Amino acid sequence: LAKHPEIKALMKPDYNLIWVVVLMVLAQLTAFYLVKDLDWKWVIFWAYVFGSCISHSMTLAIHEISHNSAFGNSKAMWNRWFGIFANLPLGLPYSISFKRYHMDHHRYLGGDGIDVDIPTNFEGWFFCTRFRKFIWIVLQPFFYAIRPLCINPKPITRLEIINLLAQLSFDIVIYYLWGVKSTFYMLAGSVLGLGLHPISGHFIAEHYMFLKGHETYSYYGPLNLLTFNVGYHNEHHDFPNIPGKSLPLVKKIAAEYYDNLPQYNSWIKVLYDFVMDDTISPYSRMKRQLKGEVKQD
Repeated sequence: LAKHPEIKALMKPDYNLIWVVVLMVLAQLTAFYLVKDLDWKWVIFWAYVFGSCISHSMTLAIHEISHNSAFGNSKAMWNRWFGIFANLPLGLPYSISFKRYHMDHHRYLGGDGIDVDIPTNFEGWFFCTRFRKFIWIVLQPFFYAIRPLCINPKPITRLEIINLLAQLSFDIVIYYLWGVKSTFYMLAGSVLGLGLHPISGHFIAEHYMFLKGHETYSYYGPLNLLTFNVGYHNEHHDFPNIPGKSLPLVKKIAAEYYDNLPQYNSWIKVLYDFVMDDTISPYSRMKRQLKGEVKQD
């Protein structure tokens, strides 16, 4: 910032995010209606080909909203309510809890017992062969859901209860209106999109140490168009209050800080390398013993 103070001008809400999220919700509602009478094979096909992409993209919209990118820091609660709305087509309550844990991830990156992005000791011990690492990728939604309860359980908040009740109500309405196939499409899209899917390469690309000494990596490939530029991950951790839309400008302005860092251009290759490289496993993360006072959401 001392060298490039113009970056401060990028620290503002991205109001376009609001309309993009609304359109994504409407797109999924349309898909719920269209699949209700299809054969099961086509329900599964479209859940993976289309629904999974929208669902995973929506989780990254929720990531943006967790940083108050939709309405700004001055309207934090507007962002929380909007996150609950964005959560609806995923089928499972996610937004409020994600925000609480994700702020810890930024404050205490790699903090042992705090950052639930770090795999558990069991994951590192068990998923150590190529086949088991492949299964671990398939089951990533399960581990991301259960890991916080094992590593850093937190008291349930009022907003989390509201998130849960709103989600259950929405799921019941979808089932009542359009039946089991639409409900299955919704849930399967979320599970498949966060598991063995090209976009899921970002889970591993962001912080797994393929090169010792380099803890965070950016990805500059085309899937950033579907993921709100989450691939610009060094830039995001440097400036978490800058919306994803503006992160390419951060890289352009401060190119001398980012161009020479290790980077990726393919999340599919990241997944392949993770499975096939015997030196990489869920253990390949930086873990820190935190000192001093720890303040969590």
